[in-house]
Amino acid sequence: MLVAFSVTPIGAGESVGDAVAEAVRVVRASGLPNRTDAMFTTVEGEWDEVMAVVKQAVDAVAAVSPRVSLSLKADVRAGVTGALTAKVEHIERVLAE
Repeated sequence: MLVAFSVTPIGAGESVGDAVAEAVRVVRASGLPNRTDAMFTTVEGEWDEVMAVVKQAVDAVAAVSPRVSLSLKADVRAGVTGALTAKVEHIERVLAE
């Protein structure tokens, strides 16, 4: 499965970058395939392992903020691996034609 998520600290001041960086640090330390862009971090893996990483990322932000907003979108597709890169590669091939 792929899970794209965003965690936002609320009530921790105007700058949220340091808290968000801690969430991304958790994701990268998980060892699961992942990608971070300006809006979301996407993680690929099995349900339980991905959701555990999301929870740990939220906990990392909650450690420095009294409130956390979580946005999450999931693509649940049994038996598929490598979707994190395959989906983008397909689009790039089509665009190159």
